[in-house]
Amino acid sequence: MFNLKIYCTALQYFSVLDKLPSYIKPLGLGNYKYPKHWFDEKNGENISYLNKYFSEWTGIYWIWKNKLNNISDDDWIGNCHYRKLWLNGLFNEKQKFSFKSLHSNLLKPDNPIFHNCDVIQLQPTFLKKHTVAQQFENVHGKNILENCIDLLDSDDGHNFRKYLNGNKLCVLSMFITRANIFKKYCESVFPFLYKCLDYCLKNNLCHDKNVRLPGHIIERYTTYWFLQNANVQYLSYARLGKFMLSNNVNKFINPIKIPLTFRMYPTLHDY
Repeated sequence: MFNLKIYCTALQYFSVLDKLPSYIKPLGLGNYKYPKHWFDEKNGENISYLNKYFSEWTGIYWIWKNKLNNISDDDWIGNCHYRKLWLNGLFNEKQKFSFKSLHSNLLKPDNPIFHNCDVIQLQPTFLKKHTVAQQFENVHGKNILENCIDLLDSDDGHNFRKYLNGNKLCVLSMFITRANIFKKYCESVFPFLYKCLDYCLKNNLCHDKNVRLPGHIIERYTTYWFLQNANVQYLSYARLGKFMLSNNVNKFINPIKIPLTFRMYPTLHDY
């Protein structure tokens, strides 16, 4: 029997996250002062000061450095976001549930998927008009991704370019893996992430909407890395609307007036 731990990252305190199953642990990122019963990335070995550039990857770094020492390689560990929670299967993009049904539809440790793969990612988006590389350039600028690929060793760079010429993309930096895969992933990804940050800062690229540019680069690299190094399967996620994230607890216990909307994947229909 394996253990499952999913760390739900947030940039401020939301009481609704206290009501999640015990294997989903809230993890606070950034400078916010979190309650004592939450994990806080500022405690322990961390790179919290880089959150504005790395986004969720500062939380992934914290998990790697602080939560993998005493677990089995066969245990599962991963992350989700305060507005995006793992579901127990694949759902239609327009599927809706009441708040009352949230727990019964969340991913659970008894799901057979854990016996059939090494990594779980979000249901991928298949771009219709552009490759992954072209979509990145359209949003973030030309030559950035290509110059960062040059920072990889030749074989890894070659394989990453081949992936970028396709149209398959898992966005939102959410994944769950066996602990040994999580370690290998972090050992590969963070050296590249630091190099990307150094390149972006030296070239004054992390500004305005591009401040999280290194994180967006690693989002693409993550899809590639798991496809290259592990057996991947996919699940849907639940998206909580902003009105659900009020810290007024009474709003969360009314299943009739406060519906939840569940989405299978983010829309990239323009690409």
